Amino acid sequence: MKIVIAPDSFKESLSAPDAALAIARGVRAACPDAQIVTIPMADGGEGTVAAVLAAAGGQWRSTDVTDALGASAPAAWGWVGNDTAVIEMAAAAGLEQVPPDRRDPLRATSRGVGELIRAALDAGARRIILGLGGSATNDGGAGMLSALGLRIRDAQGELIDDGGAALARATRIETDALDPRLATVRIEVASDVDNPLCGPHGASAVFGPQKGATPEQVRQLDLALSHYADLCARTLGRDERDRPGAGAAGGLGFAAHAFLNAAFRPGVEVVAELGGLAEAMRGATLAFTGEGRMDEQTLHGKTPAGVARIAKQAGVPVVALAGSLGPGYDKLYEAGITAAYSLAAGPMTLAQACAQAAELLTDRARDATRLFLAGGQR
Repeated sequence: MKIVIAPDSFKESLSAPDAALAIARGVRAACPDAQIVTIPMADGGEGTVAAVLAAAGGQWRSTDVTDALGASAPAAWGWVGNDTAVIEMAAAAGLEQVPPDRRDPLRATSRGVGELIRAALDAGARRIILGLGGSATNDGGAGMLSALGLRIRDAQGELIDDGGAALARATRIETDALDPRLATVRIEVASDVDNPLCGPHGASAVFGPQKGATPEQVRQLDLALSHYADLCARTLGRDERDRPGAGAAGGLGFAAHAFLNAAFRPGVEVVAELGGLAEAMRGATLAFTGEGRMDEQTLHGKTPAGVARIAKQAGVPVVALAGSLGPGYDKLYEAGITAAYSLAAGPMTLAQACAQAAELLTDRARDATRLFLAGGQR
């Protein structure tokens, strides 16, 4: 019996590779002779590089970059095959890297993301996968573009400061020094966000408060991004602010649309392709997936829904394991999930559940496999 195991990470407890190993232990306990294929997954956010390298092979690399607060810090990224770089925005400008009392979306910069892209170009990348989850920034990708050679100047002709607030002072954009290698590389943005850049559904209004923005700062940042988008439209001759995904990662999605000619794809689709998930599903009898929490929102680009879609195409039943099941999780059944289970074996705190996540995953995977086998499947 062939069983495919393709979970996302369980936030604050297990990486996707560790979650896959825990599930595999449970499957093996119930069915010692099973052929087990583990393909760690991600949806473009934190853990994407680790998942891709665990599933597809490759090398970890590290580059010193400018972090979200402007300090120098090492950022890890991945290299797959002969020409593909895998980068997480969160590694260079991630919200979790910034202590809550130091979060400042007015000044946080995406410059380090551009420095990672430049490092990938220096290494000879012909394809760059860029995951946009977990950002601390709201600068419209201006920091990233500045690291790649774009010059944004104020009325006095000086380069503007880093951060979203400074965009309000921009009066001129110069593209002549933008790294010419960008025209020869394919950049694929892995993201499940389809928000526009500005307005009530834009980067500032929807995601700004998560990054520490007050209501007044949300208004300030939204106006600054709108001004920046006007300036970019005059410079490029086209307006990209309403493109799906423009509001991702504090507006870095807008910069990717406008200046990098990036192709936007669901993160889970990109990771599944690199890891060979569709091929692994062929001939499988059962599949497992999971993540920290599943609810109705899981349908919108999250890993379990993506795994279920691929498994459904191959006619493979899917068991989903989650730290918790929220309202509407049963809608996942229509997407291809056969059964979903919460990990908790009884009353416990979140801290206890996180500490015991590996053991709980193993137990639930064992139980689900035993139930499947009881139905006569081998």
